[in-house]
Amino acid sequence: MAEWVSLAEAIAAGVRDGDTVAMEGFTHLIPFAAGHEIIRQKRRDLSLIRMTPDLIYDQLIGAGCAKKLTFSWGGNPGVGSLHRFRDAVENDWPAPLEIEERSHSDLANAYVTGAANLPFAVLRGYTGSDFARVNDRIRSITCPFTGEVLAATPSVRPDVAIIHAQKADWKGNVLLWGIIGVQKEAVLAAKTAIITVEERVRSLDAAPNACVLPSWVVTAVCEVPRGASPSYAHGYYERDNLFYRTWDQISRERDRFMCWLNQHVLETRDFSEYLKLQGDPHVQAVYQ
Repeated sequence: MAEWVSLAEAIAAGVRDGDTVAMEGFTHLIPFAAGHEIIRQKRRDLSLIRMTPDLIYDQLIGAGCAKKLTFSWGGNPGVGSLHRFRDAVENDWPAPLEIEERSHSDLANAYVTGAANLPFAVLRGYTGSDFARVNDRIRSITCPFTGEVLAATPSVRPDVAIIHAQKADWKGNVLLWGIIGVQKEAVLAAKTAIITVEERVRSLDAAPNACVLPSWVVTAVCEVPRGASPSYAHGYYERDNLFYRTWDQISRERDRFMCWLNQHVLETRDFSEYLKLQGDPHVQAVYQ
């Protein structure tokens, strides 16, 4: 059953050096606050999984938290490269980074089969592709009913899944809406699920067919207002596009990145203090 704790307590108890960690959220609800807390607690040798690693994984990789990344697209959306990710792959800085690249359909299916406790996913998605030349975990299997040759790839079973959602009730039932990626599948596939939310409410008042994660699949839930910033939370705040553009300059050179990391993450007490440093005009009201 879910337990309400602080984000620092949830990361301290749930994320250990060497863990496989999936942090999902597509376009919005990206769990930046949790990513910062992992950096703040200096976790190392993590195998990170994310369908679309963007700024949060660039920060984790640049901070030296990761030894491996499994992904299906990587970049700063609408801006360009992830410079810390690229520096790790090309120059082993700050540490060597093993990469495992898959297609979107593969990784989504891998979460689904992981949630179903199955060993591998089966798909047609790689037909005609040369993906297998760069990923030897993409193999083939013959359908016992039709004889069709299909692609088979290992399921994803993270040690920890971390997502951000709009709200949770006092029992720890979680509600999220808007563009939904693979958050539900990641949580169901993981051994431990940590969820940050915009607010704690007495009743979810969920609309029919809304995505609700029941408390019994959640390990820890943490109230972290604006915890997805600079991405957006549908119904709560907009995307900080300026930060995404500015990140290109912050992350391009190691010295400037380390200066930003120290000042804005490592030397801050928590995410609320980080947001105040960012000059977020909504923070004072939210955290008073």
